[in-house]
Amino acid sequence: MLHRLFPRSIRARLTTIATLVAAIVFTATSLLTLATVPGNLRGVVENRVELAVRRVASDARTGELPKVLVPPPRVQLLQVVSADGKMIAASPSLRDGPRMTPFPVPDLERVYTAERRLTRKGTETGVHYLVMGLRVNTPDGPATIYGASALTDVDGALRWIYLLLFLGAPLVLVLVAGLSWAVVGFALRPVERIRAEMAEITGQDLSRRVPVPDTGDEITYLAATTNHTLDRLERSAETQRRFVADASHELRSPISALRAQLEVANAYPDEADWPATGKRALAAAERLTSIIDELLMLAKLDAGAMPERRVVDMCRLAEDQVRRRAGGRVPIHLDQCGTAPVLGSQVQLDRLLTNLLDNASRHAATRIDLRVATEGGRVIMTVADDGDGIPPHDRERVFERFTRLQNARAKDKGGSGLGLPLSREIAMAHCGTLSVAEHTPGACLVCVLPVHDQPAGA
Repeated sequence: MLHRLFPRSIRARLTTIATLVAAIVFTATSLLTLATVPGNLRGVVENRVELAVRRVASDARTGELPKVLVPPPRVQLLQVVSADGKMIAASPSLRDGPRMTPFPVPDLERVYTAERRLTRKGTETGVHYLVMGLRVNTPDGPATIYGASALTDVDGALRWIYLLLFLGAPLVLVLVAGLSWAVVGFALRPVERIRAEMAEITGQDLSRRVPVPDTGDEITYLAATTNHTLDRLERSAETQRRFVADASHELRSPISALRAQLEVANAYPDEADWPATGKRALAAAERLTSIIDELLMLAKLDAGAMPERRVVDMCRLAEDQVRRRAGGRVPIHLDQCGTAPVLGSQVQLDRLLTNLLDNASRHAATRIDLRVATEGGRVIMTVADDGDGIPPHDRERVFERFTRLQNARAKDKGGSGLGLPLSREIAMAHCGTLSVAEHTPGACLVCVLPVHDQPAGA
């Protein structure tokens, strides 16, 4: 419910918050000022007058009261009145100045306070005075001492305080709101430029970048991060476009070959060799299935899909591969190994080893060497062949999707260029690496995976 009370604009929200905070501060300050300052100002005057009255009362008690009273600074009027209303003593200013009308002071030795507006002779304009009275006993009988001090300065100070509080505070709030609006607007101006530029960027053109202000603040980091994100999006979009184009090309070849074979056989049914046609069609279908399977696994890896993991012994996987490939075109020589536990997906790890051995089988001349060993907390799996090898400048390019070197295309037209990229993605998904090592003759691919530390007694 509270969010509905605030505007949606960040600029308006911050301005509202700043104005509300200023209003709360000014209100609290105003209330504190009104509660303390008037009383303090009057208290100073009261203390001054009361001190003067008590000094005169002390002289009156001892009978040493002069006829002319000399008031202290900032106390204008002093007078002593007897019980029958006669003026016993007074300050010089009472002769030609304002007349101080006595007020009742019933109790002895108790100070009474009142406020009076006194006028001078011949004038109608009165002056606001604070008057204090004290009744004491004198040698000639009871007498009342009156003292007065003008409240002109106090009244003037209070008028200025009220003016500042009730007129100045709203003006200050308006000033705070205006400054907040301008400052926040200036601070958010780069954000508006970033927003406008982002609105112009489309999926067809990801080459544009947002402006980066040189203020060095959070907006600068936001703009820089946005540009880094756009860089990644552009690379990802370019990779996706290239991937789609390559996938379309790779899928079109077996489909075209399959369709051509079936169309020829269908056009000349009596002359067609149907068993051979079916065999070729089955081979094309198997290639399509292999490409689609690899594309699906790559898509799952790109999406971050994580299948159920368990402990997989890479030595056992290697032994199973060698048994399944017994009698193939090129023999596989497996070095004796004990155990090499890895925490991961058995399906994906088996696919990794299958792709490496398939790649070696296509290029090997006489033999393939397979080695699985555990060294320093790592499982190192090496697949080496004695074929033509991979040139140094192509050892990273072979891990790009649908990349097939020229000698690979000449030897085997059935490859898809997805085996090694998929194998590296699987290795990376298992916190490992896959790279091409120096080897003569032929090629050597090395996969390094972390060893799974099994608990004691497992």
